[in-house]
Amino acid sequence: MFDIITFGSATQDLILKPKNVTTLHYEKSPSQKEVCFPIGSKVDIEKMDFYSGGGGTNTAATFALQGFKTAFCGMVGQDVSGQEIINELKALKINTVLVQKTAEKRTNHSVIILNTGTDRTILAYRGAAELMKDVPFRKISAKWLYLAPLSGLLCDSFEQLVNFAHQNNIKVAVNPGMAQLSLPNFAQIAKKIDVLIMNQEEASFLTKVPVENEKEIFKKLDEICSGIVVMTRGGEGVVVSDGKQLFGAVPPKERNIVDTTGAGDAFGSGFVGEFMRSGDIEKSIQCGMANSVGCLSEVGAKHGLLKKGQEFEKVEVIKNI
Repeated sequence: MFDIITFGSATQDLILKPKNVTTLHYEKSPSQKEVCFPIGSKVDIEKMDFYSGGGGTNTAATFALQGFKTAFCGMVGQDVSGQEIINELKALKINTVLVQKTAEKRTNHSVIILNTGTDRTILAYRGAAELMKDVPFRKISAKWLYLAPLSGLLCDSFEQLVNFAHQNNIKVAVNPGMAQLSLPNFAQIAKKIDVLIMNQEEASFLTKVPVENEKEIFKKLDEICSGIVVMTRGGEGVVVSDGKQLFGAVPPKERNIVDTTGAGDAFGSGFVGEFMRSGDIEKSIQCGMANSVGCLSEVGAKHGLLKKGQEFEKVEVIKNI
């Protein structure tokens, strides 16, 4: 019996910091900014790091460091990167009995290009993790399941996983990706979710309510999900609903932002970890925020995460916002 099993991607991240990055204004892109490199020439790299990533393994790292008996369920390739990820999971005391391997594609990889400040550009190769389709339900024995963004064939098992948890009295936390949110019956599935975690854009997409109308968004979200609903707001903090009242918090002003990779996973898993332990929303927000702030302070998605018993700065949580 595990305390929690996480589901999602396992990725090998190559984080690059070029010596010079040119950004151009381009109105047709979402950010209206484009990273440009000259074609046919070499681009000097100032710093290069290899780290593991992916929502499934990132969240598993938090739960393991918090002292929970943790397993990760996902797929890697039969390559060096896949084995390195498995070795790292074992070093973190994360059980890998549910990890599958495939020879059809290589392990997922991301090339993360760091720009000035907090900007980054990610080149994503969606490989082995996209091919997992046979969830080993007979091997699943846990108190909680955490479903990170699922895509590819694993997304087809999303409803099965939630139903399995519901039928077996297993609590389930979900941080859905767009593939899950786009499912025509997502609203029906969400009624069986205990903790639903989304960012502003995802919440707006699901409810069809503009981002700036938060109260209307939460009114719709509370109708869709009977559990705890968490909406992250980037640098502006987080809003959480328990169906009765709204809780809000903003991150500390004096935080050191080195790399934003994995910060969302750090908040979600930090929140759920404390909620598993205490059931206290205020403490859960504080733990999630501190875990995210720690992640932001170092390069890589699994560095700077809170360890069990570690003291951290507690942000003020405002109720009935």
